[in-house]
Amino acid sequence: MKTDEFYMARALELAVQAGEAGEVPVGAVLVKDGLVIGEGYNQSIFSCDPTAHAEIVALRNAAVHLENYRLTGCDLYVTIEPCTMCVGAMIHARVSRIIFGAKEPRAGALTSQLQLMGSSHFNHTIAWQGGVMEKQCGDLISQFFRRKRGN
Repeated sequence: MKTDEFYMARALELAVQAGEAGEVPVGAVLVKDGLVIGEGYNQSIFSCDPTAHAEIVALRNAAVHLENYRLTGCDLYVTIEPCTMCVGAMIHARVSRIIFGAKEPRAGALTSQLQLMGSSHFNHTIAWQGGVMEKQCGDLISQFFRRKRGN
């Protein structure tokens, strides 16, 4: 079985693609039974779609691949802690596990700002883990914003 780092490395490659396209460099990979079934990177600017976060793009691709909007038994790898919208979509899709790289101190919805999986009122719970390849993921996004600010 491949490791969390293996799939996170692929998510990082996708994040680099997003950054090269001028998008915030976030990448996501959805895995089921050891196979990548969906991938995505941020495309909100390019597609003029505020919902086109890396996680949402990966969820959409996986749902098409499986021909099912329920993604049970799937793990979602993302370079940055997901926001509220993305965690909500993962709950509705019934994702089994979220693995992220770096925390998102401004909008993270698992541990940084909100702790959505700590709420008992959802009809589905997702196991999650942060800090996988945290330095690489955090450095990529920090460098992107440093360049944007001209520092």
